[in-house]
Amino acid sequence: MALITLRRNLCHLSDFRIHGALAALRNQRVNHVHKIVQEHLCPWFCSLPPGPVRVRFRHAPCQKFHSENGNDLPPAGEPAFSQVHDWDRFEQNLKNEDEQISYRRLNNFTSSEEVLSFLSTLQTLPDAVAAGALKRICEVEKKGDFQRLPKEILENSIFQVVCDQLEQDPSNLSNATLATALQALTLSYVDPRSSLLLKLVAECQHRLGSVGLDVHSLCVLGESLIKLRGPDCSAVERIICLLQGKNLEAFTPEDVVTLYRILQMCPDSVHEHQAFLNKMNTFSLSVVSSLSPNLMSQMLTALVVLDQTQALPLVIKLGKHAVRHIPHFTNKELGKVLEAFIYFGHNDRFFTKALEQHVAPLCLTLDPEVLSAVMGYCGSKRILSKPILNAVAEAFVCQPEKFSPSQISELIEPFGKLNYLPPNASALFTKLENILLTHFSSFPPKTLLKLLHSCSLIECHPVNFMAKLFSPHFLQRLQGDEPYLDRLSLAQLTQLFLTSVLECPFYKGPKLLFKYQVKSFLTPCSSLETPVDFQLYKSVVIGLIDLLGARLYFASKVLTPYRYTIDVEIKLDGDGFVVPFTVDEDVHKRVALCIDGPKRFCLNSKHLLGKEATKQRHLRLLGYQVIQIPYYEIEMLKSRLELVEYLQRKLFSQNFGRHWYQE
Repeated sequence: MALITLRRNLCHLSDFRIHGALAALRNQRVNHVHKIVQEHLCPWFCSLPPGPVRVRFRHAPCQKFHSENGNDLPPAGEPAFSQVHDWDRFEQNLKNEDEQISYRRLNNFTSSEEVLSFLSTLQTLPDAVAAGALKRICEVEKKGDFQRLPKEILENSIFQVVCDQLEQDPSNLSNATLATALQALTLSYVDPRSSLLLKLVAECQHRLGSVGLDVHSLCVLGESLIKLRGPDCSAVERIICLLQGKNLEAFTPEDVVTLYRILQMCPDSVHEHQAFLNKMNTFSLSVVSSLSPNLMSQMLTALVVLDQTQALPLVIKLGKHAVRHIPHFTNKELGKVLEAFIYFGHNDRFFTKALEQHVAPLCLTLDPEVLSAVMGYCGSKRILSKPILNAVAEAFVCQPEKFSPSQISELIEPFGKLNYLPPNASALFTKLENILLTHFSSFPPKTLLKLLHSCSLIECHPVNFMAKLFSPHFLQRLQGDEPYLDRLSLAQLTQLFLTSVLECPFYKGPKLLFKYQVKSFLTPCSSLETPVDFQLYKSVVIGLIDLLGARLYFASKVLTPYRYTIDVEIKLDGDGFVVPFTVDEDVHKRVALCIDGPKRFCLNSKHLLGKEATKQRHLRLLGYQVIQIPYYEIEMLKSRLELVEYLQRKLFSQNFGRHWYQE
């Protein structure tokens, strides 16, 4: 029945035959009540193993209350986003007005003591209120993934009455109550042999075969069963099939995200449900505007885990709506959003602007994981955001101890990639050097190499560490158990060695052995150069042929002895004449044309990336006359004649007359 009095539950006690059984509990001595109740109730939380079992939880942010660590409880009257929807949805299923009032009050409590005290005032305890109380107790006591309920809660007589009532006859529970009770069990460790758990799961399996469950109940039950029994539970696949048969229009935004989470926790069967996922991705476009920050973060995380690269329209729309949520994301949620954008290669200038406004003033209070994700986002998308980079640099200088070795690398690498030195560069790299001097061995070899290579890209050369990098001991650590060193590591080592020769002539330490040096920096998947933009290259080649008279007078994509590949090379003799590229004698000067497309610059800027600036700097030190042909100058030319005149101005400066070789 919907209403089961505590008098019935405790009818074996003469003290509870009076009206208002819970009131009688208050009049008993705690030890006496506990002893009697424990003899008749099945202690479903008992038999706990010595080690905790990891359970995945979801914790929502607040609509108006922002928790920095994502674990703080909302204050009374301001429940979290997802909790608001869960509690409101369940409350709508309560037909009795008293039940609704009781349920609403439960949602406002912020401690187990308040919940239990409130229950002790009730004359009767409806099943729905019992399930809601159990869920609220587990919510307020949840402090981590391995958390179990405190002993004083488990031994509390009123708490045990609540558990016993839900266990007695699960068949009488409504669908919503059953779903809420199971959901509560996922919020804390529960003994897998618990009779309450076994009975609720059995009832759930029974209803899947005989009772029509609504969409929300199916979603809650599905997610709860996965958390409690794992994705291989037979009932989970049945629930997924039932949900696929439902009309997506019947799904609320919360239900859609829950279904994404269910499929996310069943990665081995994703390919079987891809057609349904495609429908979900399309339908989800219509609910994006209704998503809370927490739900938006969860949807993006699920899309990453499910590898929904074909759902870019959905990702783009989520990115647009994420702009207004940036101030409300918790640290963890913002980190997940940024990781998703990095994964899908998405960037949005409005999102970046909002990120700048949020990160800069709060940088010192943000978690290291969030700062790493922010820098990863800027680095991967070539976003030169000076407010973000400056704020992160200041945070590192002020609080270096809170960053792990991998996080330090993730923070510093974008400075090298984006070719940017913050205003406090001196303090930043002094702090970094001190950390490396004292904790050098704590850095994983590849992490350390990437970090020091990034520093060299912005001319902060790690001279004090080059001897260690080129030592056989470090190279052995770098290789690890692999049969050979990966090509990217070899390329980074080679460029660092070239840097030591060209830019650090005072370095007299060990050299990098020739067998560890790559022949070219331009290689697939491990390149330290950006390939030339093909369309831009074709335009320049046409102009050069018109200017010089023949294709014979320049060479394309020339691999130099110094590992760099030159887009176009032109040779000049001592009188400034252009000679055919096949001529090697009497070459007075070599001209290197760098045909720089958009991908060689920071996004939407004229600022060269660190690796391109390093390449041009090295070529100049090697004796080349470097001439940059940037895309934004070519795009301004309106005709072929203008292109030829432009190239003439670029190639033939005042030092050289306008000449080319003639036989």
